[in-house]
This record gives sequence, C-alpha cells and structure tokens, in this order.
Amino acid sequence: MTDRTSKSAPRAGRSRLRTAALTGCGVLLLGPAVLALVRLAGWDDGTVWALPMAGLPYAALLSVLLLAALAALRRWWPAAVAAALVALQLWWLVPRFVPDAADAPPAAPRLRVATSNNFMGQVSPKSLVDLVREQRIDVLAVEEQSDSAAAALDAAGIRTLLPHRERPAGTDTALYTRLPVSSAADPAWPTTNLTVDVGGHPVQLVAVHTYYPLGSARRWAEGLHDLRAAAPGRTRNAVLLGDFNATLDHKPMRDLIDTGLADTHEELGAGLFPTWPQDHPDYPAPALIQIDHVLHGPALTPVDVSEHALPRSDHRAVVAELAVLS
Repeated sequence: MTDRTSKSAPRAGRSRLRTAALTGCGVLLLGPAVLALVRLAGWDDGTVWALPMAGLPYAALLSVLLLAALAALRRWWPAAVAAALVALQLWWLVPRFVPDAADAPPAAPRLRVATSNNFMGQVSPKSLVDLVREQRIDVLAVEEQSDSAAAALDAAGIRTLLPHRERPAGTDTALYTRLPVSSAADPAWPTTNLTVDVGGHPVQLVAVHTYYPLGSARRWAEGLHDLRAAAPGRTRNAVLLGDFNATLDHKPMRDLIDTGLADTHEELGAGLFPTWPQDHPDYPAPALIQIDHVLHGPALTPVDVSEHALPRSDHRAVVAELAVLS
C-alpha cells in the first residue's frame, strides 16, 4: 500500500505539471492567434490594435517556441494550431529576409538619401551633419524639427553640404538637398516635398511624419490614408522617406505601398532591421521595431540601406542609396 502511494504521487505531480504547461501554452498561443486574425482582417486600421500589431514579428517568434513546447508535450492538436500560425507568419515575414531588388545598371545615376527623426529637435546637430558628410548624402529628410533645431543645424554647417531646403511654415518636417531643385512642391502631397534633378531625371522627394498611434490611432491612420490618396499617378519617380510610425504589418502602410511603391529595406532583405526606440528616455530598450522607411517608385531601384544611431535621438537614422532608372 505504501509502495503504490509513493509511486502514484510523482505521477500525479508530473500530470499536474504537464496540465499546467499545456494550459500556459494555450493561453500564450492566443496572443499570436489574435494578432494573425487582426492582420488578416485589417482591424488595426485606426484602432487600438495598431499598437500590438507593431510586435507581430515577436509574436511569430513566440509561436515557434510554443510549437516546440507543445510538440515536446505530445499535444498534437494544439501543436498543429501553432504550426499553422508559424506557417502563416513565415509567409508574411520570410520575404523581408530575401533580397529581391532589381539590379542597378552601373551607368544609372545614384541618389543617396537619409531620414532622421530629431526627437523634438534634441538630436546632436553635429552628429547629423557628420552623418551627411560621411555618408555623402544628397537629400536629408528631418522630422520633429523645431526652429531652434533648424538654426542649430545651420550653425553646425548643414547649409554648406545641403544648401537647398524645403520647410513649410507650421510643419515639423524639412528636406535639405545639395541637388538642384527642379520644381516647386506639389500641393497634392499632404506633407513637405520637392523635386530634384538626378542625372537629368526628376525625382520627387516626400518627407513623411505621421502621428503616433499611441496618441491617436485614428489620426495616425488618417495621415497614412492622406498619403495613399495623393499617391496614384505620382509614385513612378517618387521617394517617400521618414518616420511613418508604422511597420510593414500595418494595414494603412500596406495600402500605401500597394499604390506602386516598394520598401527599400524589404527589397534588400533587411525588412526587420529595427529603428525605434533607440535610447528613448521613456522606453529604456534597444531598437525593437522598424517604423522609419524609404519607399520608392518603379523608376528607382535600391542599392544599399543602413541604420545609424545618433546621440539624443530615439530613432536610428536610415541611409539609402537608390539608382535612378528613368
């Protein structure tokens, strides 16, 4: 009697442990499943789901871990659900790791662009000017640019490198360029823009800074909707760059890209390289998500892209080189 009791106790303990592990896996699996459903249905467009949607790649990683755990527990039906989620998420995410940009003809003129969110004008102006100089930037888009920050950039020497600029009154975005400005801003775009000449080809540059979804998801989505409304007929030789406050999983961002644009990071297999939050005082974490982008139309193809941390900015600056095809 004593032997049976002593043997059954460990078995009961193991059974309870397996039940608890299975319950925990099931609860955790709900998160990736709900996010997958939201992405499929586009329910993040202007809703609170915009915030968790930014973490979809991490939900995919969690799904992989849960699949392994459920397989180890020999719970095949929950494991099959996890496997289906993993397959769906890989379908979304794997293309971002696979370079598929068109080859740039050696003779095609190059355009080097950069975007930097200056964190309410707090970025080190010298570091930004040094970036422009070292990376041989032709066009710089700046977000969260105050009057005092613009003056500090001038004092640091930005005019020497990029003498032309477009900074409409009442906006926090600016474009600086060393290239000849070939035409005035197009009022159809809802944000700062100008057209430059690149080796005899006009290229329209549009600086983007949408509202952040934590402040107002509806206002954030409306900013992307406005860009999408302006895009038809204007994307062929366009470059949209800046802080979109959106990842490639957000529906408003995907809708904008579907107007005839391509994401430079994704084309070069760097579609998950994070840009925010970099040393943010309220979010002390390394960069986790990619919300700063360089989008371009079919008249251009990407050659290179990189991210750069700047002192006193919570975004990594993005530098991209594009070849102008026509």
